[in-house]
Amino acid sequence: MTSAPAFPALPATWPYAPRPALPRLACRNRSSLPGLGDGWRLCLLGDARPDGPAAPLNSAFGRGGILRAGSFVLRPYRRGGLLRHVNARIYLSPVRFAAEFAVHRALWLAGFPTVEPIGYAWRERAWGAEGIYISRFTEAGPWPRHWDQSAQAVPALREAIHALCTWGLWAPDLNATNVLIQPEGILLLDWDRAQFQSGPVPFDRYAARLRRSLMKLDAPTDIIAQATAPPHPG
Repeated sequence: MTSAPAFPALPATWPYAPRPALPRLACRNRSSLPGLGDGWRLCLLGDARPDGPAAPLNSAFGRGGILRAGSFVLRPYRRGGLLRHVNARIYLSPVRFAAEFAVHRALWLAGFPTVEPIGYAWRERAWGAEGIYISRFTEAGPWPRHWDQSAQAVPALREAIHALCTWGLWAPDLNATNVLIQPEGILLLDWDRAQFQSGPVPFDRYAARLRRSLMKLDAPTDIIAQATAPPHPG
């Protein structure tokens, strides 16, 4: 069993209602994953198990290879940039996978608008490990395919980013493709490399990352301006 690390206390201005406690993380060796073969060490909450055959999740953005297995989404860890041409999937250790889960779990328990975390899996490969991140499937669509719903999505996204800033969490992969739209509002994905800092994160740091993403996706200029405008004082 693995216990969650301690993170900063929620700020007094936190806008979300905390969720009930999750089961403890339990790990099993020499397990299989649908569509991904055998030899995995599964670290999942409680008695959670993939409950269906795997099929590509075609609605997902990213570097490919994302699968849906019943009620779960299986996302392989894959490197970006030039390094992907040399080493696309092998990491020195599973520490990175466990760290993402710990942050994601903390966000879920804090009531933040994100998908439900389930766990992660890893297996030894060459000189390191390859990993799979596992979350609950949710009926929602990526924001870049739903620009027409931005009037509702942008205020919710700005509130979510402001909450992250106040809590001191910097998530470098928070871009437009990791924003999901559903009838109830938005959900944010992908907490890989997210880290808590010693103080608040400037809003413009998130805004700059989001602006680059929106421009790359040819988002309407008014949406870019609304999503990345400086927050009102106070």
